[in-house]
Amino acid sequence: QVQLVESGGGLVQAGEALTLSCVVSGIMDGLRGMGWSHQVPGRQRESIAFISSGGSITYKTALKGRFTISRDVDKNTVTLQMNNLRPEDTGLYYCYALFPHKSPSYGRGIQVTVST
Repeated sequence: QVQLVESGGGLVQAGEALTLSCVVSGIMDGLRGMGWSHQVPGRQRESIAFISSGGSITYKTALKGRFTISRDVDKNTVTLQMNNLRPEDTGLYYCYALFPHKSPSYGRGIQVTVST
């Protein structure tokens, strides 16, 4: 079983930047990759960035150029750098780990609020 703990959320003004970090621990045999999801009230959680164990990266198209995902294999962390934040980026951000033949494992989530 794997545990994920997010940090770095908070309140920022539009146009500012924020960095989210996720520390992963536990059994990670077979890990396919890790990513970040975003959820706003009334809507489903949506994957916005993913980095595979091989280093391939995918983003939600609308976020390309503003958000950057990276990982530190030695420290078992995955980071999401968010630049030029907009009010619509407000919501809960969840770190997740993907394993074969299983549903993703999520952290508890962290709140990001972007004010105008």
